[in-house]
Amino acid sequence: MNKTLLITGGAGFIGSNFVYHMLREHPDYKIVCVDCLTYAGNMSTLAGAMQNDHFVFYKTNICDRAGIYRIFETEKPDTVVNFAAESHVDRSIESPEIFLQTNILGTQVMMDACRKYGIGRYHQVSTDEVYGDLPLDRPDLFFTEETPIHTSSPYSASKASADLLVQAYHRTFGLPATISRCSNNYGPYHFPEKLIPLMIANCLQDKPLPVYGEGLNVRDWLYVEDHCRAIDLIIHRGRVGEVYNVGGHNEMKNIDIVKLICDYLGKPYSLITHVADRKGHDMRYAIDPTKIHRELGWLPETKFADGIKKTIDWYLENRDWWQTILSGEYRNYYERMYGNR
Repeated sequence: MNKTLLITGGAGFIGSNFVYHMLREHPDYKIVCVDCLTYAGNMSTLAGAMQNDHFVFYKTNICDRAGIYRIFETEKPDTVVNFAAESHVDRSIESPEIFLQTNILGTQVMMDACRKYGIGRYHQVSTDEVYGDLPLDRPDLFFTEETPIHTSSPYSASKASADLLVQAYHRTFGLPATISRCSNNYGPYHFPEKLIPLMIANCLQDKPLPVYGEGLNVRDWLYVEDHCRAIDLIIHRGRVGEVYNVGGHNEMKNIDIVKLICDYLGKPYSLITHVADRKGHDMRYAIDPTKIHRELGWLPETKFADGIKKTIDWYLENRDWWQTILSGEYRNYYERMYGNR
């Protein structure tokens, strides 16, 4: 069945992986990608997709109502998956306003467009951070879809606000919406400001490896392709109005991840530099994905030991990608490659 799928934030980390997943798994679909190419949006990431006749790209901010409406009028999407978001906690502490604009008001614009032009499914990609954190001494506790919202940062508060707005649009206007809340993703095309790609890039350059506090914070790590499979299932078979938690069953301390990367690359632990802890730093995230397994048959397939090796190998094989980012040159890629199209 031919469908038109609109993906926002498709030049970012998870969004770009989802673009490639959908082009591969649903070759008859038309994929419409919308991204405003902020610092974390990298057009070179989509170079392969741009060669596909079923892919089209629009450089547009999801807060631009007129621009988004024009895209809907032109492309007439059946399904919308909203990845577009400011997502770095540290940046949200420094400048909360842009997080509120993009993550809340941008979500509203997308849903208003869905209501105006009609779609079969709107899917909101959210985060486990909306639940707050769990104590380190209670490994038996996990986030479920019934866990109360309890945010810790401007970032997580903005994502929780968007989730509540999606649920309100579903109840008030009948918008056919679903929400997924994922644990920390890792894998190819991860912008090198987040823990794993930052540590890999710094290791490869023999630079210091900054670790917050003692590095005892625990995260549940999800390989990005497993996440893409989950969203694919949700938009096709998930129940409208429902929230689905997507977790990797791979809990790791930050310090152990850094040491693992050092070991794999043959670098000394002396590169590790402990820095002042982040304000309001959550201690532990852990997701119970029972619901999505029970209803849709999804389970994470990638063990962390395997996924981290694949991720490190990808960064070894794609040095130009992240070195271009570190130099800032990637910001000129769009104009150089596509400015006259």
